[in-house]
Amino acid sequence: MKKKKQRFEGVVYSTADDFSYIDMEGTVEEETLPVAKQKLKVLLDRKARKGKVVTIVQGFVGTETDLNDLAKKLKQKCGVGGAAKEGEILIQGDFKQKIFDLLQTEGYAVKLAGG
Repeated sequence: MKKKKQRFEGVVYSTADDFSYIDMEGTVEEETLPVAKQKLKVLLDRKARKGKVVTIVQGFVGTETDLNDLAKKLKQKCGVGGAAKEGEILIQGDFKQKIFDLLQTEGYAVKLAGG
């Protein structure tokens, strides 16, 4: 049996005279900045990962789909797994210099962070 989706999830009724249900309909994603205006940081991290190294790309401004596309491209070029969440791209392993070079050739403004 198919479950019917409610139009307004969470808010059932409001007694406020100026309450608007339109405000509750979701968040608007930011537009993706052009490649040349993106300021990305590439760093290594091993905290809370049982000593395993992860390369992190921070600072991406844009939609979730564009972030996922960039993460997919980086994972394919490095030949490893990873994830894209909360505006960060996580690549498994120490690929700091390789990702830095790849992003620079794509035209991103990239900076290495950490030792």
